[in-house]
Amino acid sequence: MISFEEAYRKVMENTFSFKEESVFFTNSTGRILAEDIYADRNFPPFHRATKDGIALQFKKSKDSRKFKIEGVVAAGNPKTALENGENCLEIMTGAVLPENTDTVVMYEEVTIENGFATPNQPITKGQNIHREGSDIGKGAVIIEKNKKITAAEIGVLAAVGKVEVKVKKLPEVTLISTGNELVPVHEQPEPHQIRNSNMLSLHALLQEECIQAHHLHLNDDKNEIKNTLAELLETNDVLMLSGGVSKGKYDFIPDALEELEVEKVFHRVIQRPGKPFWFGVHRASNTAIFSFPGNPVSTFANYHIYFKDWLHKSWNLNPTKNEVVLGEKVSNPSTLTLFLGVRLENNNGQTIAFRSKENGSGDLTSLVHTDGFIRVAPNQEFYSEGTFVPFVATR
Repeated sequence: MISFEEAYRKVMENTFSFKEESVFFTNSTGRILAEDIYADRNFPPFHRATKDGIALQFKKSKDSRKFKIEGVVAAGNPKTALENGENCLEIMTGAVLPENTDTVVMYEEVTIENGFATPNQPITKGQNIHREGSDIGKGAVIIEKNKKITAAEIGVLAAVGKVEVKVKKLPEVTLISTGNELVPVHEQPEPHQIRNSNMLSLHALLQEECIQAHHLHLNDDKNEIKNTLAELLETNDVLMLSGGVSKGKYDFIPDALEELEVEKVFHRVIQRPGKPFWFGVHRASNTAIFSFPGNPVSTFANYHIYFKDWLHKSWNLNPTKNEVVLGEKVSNPSTLTLFLGVRLENNNGQTIAFRSKENGSGDLTSLVHTDGFIRVAPNQEFYSEGTFVPFVATR
């Protein structure tokens, strides 16, 4: 059995490097960018008006308070010019600033009568103009690689005409449940059975990473488990198991993996929940195996504590490190690292954590009221209210 710190370090030392693929940019939301994105032109590509109003020469505003309107400039029109510097042009937001003008006065600060415009507020040279290249210049990096693509990045990809974009490949993942007590969710369980909920929680979590996992249930039969795992190792980047890793007489997973020459990196961690966690790597096929305990809170917590950071590091993303402030006293006199479910409250801009009500690692319903887990070090008489503690978010 090893400490949490050592287990986490070993998991992060065994990340993989996933290849790249090109996808249509509108299908890339949530994916990890695998290339830098460059500006194909200046942004903005021309001096543009930021207000509806009139465009004029600033120096003429000192000599005249009234400007004859030569015409109207609409957004999307080619660049025009002010023919007479004593005059002005009406201009719409987003339109190209005409030649011989350098200032835009918005309609709210102008009186228009009989074809003449009279500013009624002090004018500043260059006001209400978005200058060409002021956001970013042509050839500059707009988005750096190794970034998760969101709606904001989609807009930038569209703006630079990046129709296809390189992203990190998604791992092939199979979720495997074990245990004769489990039945499909659409069936009515007998008094001695439960529905197979862990797999659906993991499936939903992987969907948040754009991963569509395969599902498989194995009975408590060692030969069936071994033969099926042998096939899955050849076709998957990750096998994620729930159950079958403790010390019960029907917990066949560790022995089956050993016989298949999967390298056991560790088995059992000095933590709660999730003490029986088994992690290993099949070097021949480059497959990582995360074998979590079957209790739902253990599976849910270990996914967020270990797998999510492993996946993000494999994609060259930096794992997120968070802290929250305790809203109540917490103690841990045990030798275990504890991961305690908490709900978060906002108090004047500070995130405060309070213990969630739960009834052990089998209490699936407690996760509905849990925003994440705080990490409490072993052999601590107490953490006082107001202490900052590490936090693993689950929402």
